[in-house]
Amino acid sequence: MKFAEYEIVYLPKAQWEGVPIPMRYTTEEYYAVEVEAKADGYGVQIRKRRLEEPISHYPEEYDFPDKLYQAHWEKADAWGIVDEAEGERRLLACIETCPEEWSNRLMVTELWVHEDMRRQGAAHALMAIAKEQARKEGRRAIILETQSCNAGAIAFYRKEGFELIGFDSCCYTNRDIERKEVRLDMGYFLPGFVSRQL
Repeated sequence: MKFAEYEIVYLPKAQWEGVPIPMRYTTEEYYAVEVEAKADGYGVQIRKRRLEEPISHYPEEYDFPDKLYQAHWEKADAWGIVDEAEGERRLLACIETCPEEWSNRLMVTELWVHEDMRRQGAAHALMAIAKEQARKEGRRAIILETQSCNAGAIAFYRKEGFELIGFDSCCYTNRDIERKEVRLDMGYFLPGFVSRQL
């Protein structure tokens, strides 16, 4: 598959396992997650708000930085854009998927585009690969995890047809809501899929 002058290629596990993905972004907006306990249940609101100061996230701040083909994604596959100029191999963008067999869904475990290539269609081209994979495998949905502070990613996923399917208010720390970094789960439901009877 072609993206502009770049070709998207399959990234074999034997060559790419353990290669770091330098996830970094700066945001001026976030989605505030508010949970209110009520007598008859819970009230939840998730609203986009502007930050007083931009927040930046980068690989060095995490104990477990993103890497391709991590051991717990046993059946993962990955594709990417690779620059091999001047004898050097450099990853410019990638997507990694892994089937969640028991639920018949396909997980996007990694999606990354180098800062210099963002907003040019690379992420759309990579996501098209995941959608085609899900269609060919007969998956009922594609699911992924993002963070409430990654407003740019959320906007992209919504444009791609994903919707909110859940959240985890203590996935990363016990203060995720306060830190404005809440795990949001998003899902894309494949058109025309007929659910199997349970």
